[in-house]
Amino acid sequence: MNSIWQDYLREQGAKIEDGIVQYFGAGHGEQAAADDGIVLCYLSHLGVLKVSGEDAETFLQNLLSSDVREVTPWHAQLSSLNSPKGRMLASFLIWRKGVLDDADKAFFLQLPLSLCADIQQRLSKYILRSKVKIEDVTDQQISFGWAGEGSEEQLKEYLGSVPVEPWGAEEVGNRVSEHNDTGVIRLGEQRFQINTTAEHALALWQKLIVAARPVGSPCWDWLTIQDGIPVIMPATQEQFVPQMANLELIGGVNFKKGCYPGQEIVARMQYLGKLKRRMYLAHIESDTPPQPGDELFSADMEGQASGMVVNASPAPESGYDMLVVVQISSHKDQTVHWKSLQGAPLKFMRLPYPIY
Repeated sequence: MNSIWQDYLREQGAKIEDGIVQYFGAGHGEQAAADDGIVLCYLSHLGVLKVSGEDAETFLQNLLSSDVREVTPWHAQLSSLNSPKGRMLASFLIWRKGVLDDADKAFFLQLPLSLCADIQQRLSKYILRSKVKIEDVTDQQISFGWAGEGSEEQLKEYLGSVPVEPWGAEEVGNRVSEHNDTGVIRLGEQRFQINTTAEHALALWQKLIVAARPVGSPCWDWLTIQDGIPVIMPATQEQFVPQMANLELIGGVNFKKGCYPGQEIVARMQYLGKLKRRMYLAHIESDTPPQPGDELFSADMEGQASGMVVNASPAPESGYDMLVVVQISSHKDQTVHWKSLQGAPLKFMRLPYPIY
């Protein structure tokens, strides 16, 4: 985060730690604010890798779990990079911008800032003779989250239109940004991501903030959790086959594409195996924040962990909401506890999509 942008946010009441906006002002009630109105979040906790070059599409198609050929300036996508054992090393939101011609072969992969360097290095090992360039463009590619009751209608007033289909994307014209390098992606029913450049981010923020409450990254994490979208963190790398984290249910896995690392195991799980763990939305009451990678326990597993925390964030009133991967049988018949059988019990809630 450049110093001018950081100083401005601090003047607006932002609490920034290690370059990540934690909250604004007192920090209380940011999650609940999305139910009462519109929130605007600078996604400072997320980084962006740019994969460009003549072979960029083929390169990513051979490495990721989704069909990257379906990513266009009008359609974004979820995906994952997996180990040879089919375990997720990272999860991504992928988009493109501009026109599809020979001069524009760039894909943008968004993932936690804490994983950018590791994943850039892992991807680079596969380049070999491919005409591909991988760059960390986190400081140049700025993203804002926009969500809450009435957010779609308000965004239409700014943009003229917004994507209608899930994961739809649109380029924003001069009406809002006064330039043509800004785009919007639909992430949910009332949740959007606005992507722009560092050069224009401050001016765009100043226009959008008139109609929204500024919030920190934990609030955006909570909204992502409510939408049932898993985000792989350093502590959960190589812990889940994509189906365990419901990735195939939200468009992040394509079973008809060709080979990629771990593809055989992912396909075997889908067609020949029996999935024993699934991801669920849950709540716990605790004064101590749960962390990704924390183990979960239930009486039926005889001392072995029955699951793991994927992501967690403070809930609006008290406690924490979480995405957790849990033994299906334990979710159905047992009380699941955080960290030990004596730990806080999980209260399961309904995800916004059906689990098969």
